[in-house]
Amino acid sequence: MLPATAAALAVLAALLAWPVPALLGRARWPRRDPLVALVCWQAIGLAGGLSIIGALLVHGLAPWGHSLPEAGWAVLRGHPAVDPVRGDHWVTLTLAAVLAAELLGVLALSWARTARTRRRHRELLELVVRPSPAAPDARLLEHPAPVAFCIPGARPLLVLSSGMVAELDDDQLAAVVAHERAHLAEHHHLYLLPFVAWEAALPVLPAAARAHAAVRELVEMRADDRALASLRGPDPRRTLAQAIVVAAGGAGGGVPSGALSVAGGALGARVLRLVDPPAPLPAAARAAALLCAGLLLLVPTVLLLLPAL
Repeated sequence: MLPATAAALAVLAALLAWPVPALLGRARWPRRDPLVALVCWQAIGLAGGLSIIGALLVHGLAPWGHSLPEAGWAVLRGHPAVDPVRGDHWVTLTLAAVLAAELLGVLALSWARTARTRRRHRELLELVVRPSPAAPDARLLEHPAPVAFCIPGARPLLVLSSGMVAELDDDQLAAVVAHERAHLAEHHHLYLLPFVAWEAALPVLPAAARAHAAVRELVEMRADDRALASLRGPDPRRTLAQAIVVAAGGAGGGVPSGALSVAGGALGARVLRLVDPPAPLPAAARAAALLCAGLLLLVPTVLLLLPAL
């Protein structure tokens, strides 16, 4: 059973490394429901990592048993292999260990570096910002460029520049604040972290960069949607679009690394989506997309455990 399981996992890993991310990246429907699309991207990343490491591990442990749990338990207890152990078994076991260590290590390192950078920026900003009259939870930074961003974390910080406050009217400013609050409320930085690590760990894989860019665009669109739900006024979509255009003029400076900004990610696509909104994704299509995401996670898990059942 194990050779067939390893082959099936390898095929799944190959599909999730290139064609599936390419198809999702080119699809038009994610802009109709960014949250569902984000769930699909997370499933692709998790299932892809599980599949490639699982394929290597299953092949490497094949001489010790007829299922992965059986073989793994035999190795842990020091039992001898049932079948001859060839060089390719040791190679794949080594590759599985190296790849798992690299992916988990890069993820941990990316999280630590980003957290340290955000903490440093937060400490510096807290020395120069003051309470903003625009919102009780916002801080005002004296800066001529129109800039708005939030720094997520245990002590989140929402910052508006004086240039932003001067250039926007009250409704537009409320739209910007609502957008940044959406990032913090839904912890969008956690959606991005696995793909930052994926791109850093596998820079030669084009799908990694494509996935990171797509997820960054989708979290901004999701924050737009969440902001619109809390806005009032005759035309909240146009109000938010105008605010994004103004913020784009100051996007080049003032936004620290690791922050989430209203001017981040596919500005043109976001503005077009606001002024000419696509039709919402039908309930059946949403259910189908979520089902596919669930199956992506279920299939490699079943392939790893099914021979033991």
